[in-house]
Amino acid sequence: MRDLPSPNFEPRPSGVAVDMLIIHYTGMESAEAALSRMRDPAAKVSAHYMIDEDGTVYRLVAENMRAWHAGTASWGGGTNINDRSIGIELVNPGAEFGYRPFPMPQIEALEQLAGGLLERHAIPARHVLGHSDVAPTRKQDPGELFDWARLAAAGIGLWPETENALETEVALASAHLPAMANIQELLQRFGYPIAISGEQDEETRLVITAFQRHFHPQNVSGDMDAETFARLRALVAATETEES
Repeated sequence: MRDLPSPNFEPRPSGVAVDMLIIHYTGMESAEAALSRMRDPAAKVSAHYMIDEDGTVYRLVAENMRAWHAGTASWGGGTNINDRSIGIELVNPGAEFGYRPFPMPQIEALEQLAGGLLERHAIPARHVLGHSDVAPTRKQDPGELFDWARLAAAGIGLWPETENALETEVALASAHLPAMANIQELLQRFGYPIAISGEQDEETRLVITAFQRHFHPQNVSGDMDAETFARLRALVAATETEES
């Protein structure tokens, strides 16, 4: 691990514990450009860690400090995401400069780093999220090429039940998808920032897209289909069982 301190941080609010891990991609042309930006006081952005494509880990902000990575964001009704989260940036050009798969050395380094974070902080599986989950109307990262299923298999984050376990749910949803208000209510219960309008509006489309990027990357359409709904319902049931 290499220490490259960023000046872009501040103390966490008193009494606020870390309970979220937010994963990003840098969305810049190079690792050097991303490091330069996150260490530029004028940019007012940072993250706790950045992982290069070769697996090199850079520590930019101490974990007990508040980095500036999530911006305007919300999850589970809470809006001060930076106060309570650790942010990890993965070097990837992103949508603007040529989005590409994340190399194995980078993913292996992430698993090791995130595993340590979960040992040091009380971060529940349901709070291991992408930037697009907490800011679905603004962000796409880390995107549909990020292997959330592998991360969950390593004990980091959530993934829906196995395909066989979901077959009944998919069959039921294929026969009859619920009303949009019910879909929005489920997305909100899971944690997404969404209003219950009962309409397939632009916000709803973007939130469904964010959910699909994370939990159903084979269909990133913004339309609720039977498979997406089955995964959503299974995840809501799993998280609410965990909380009870």
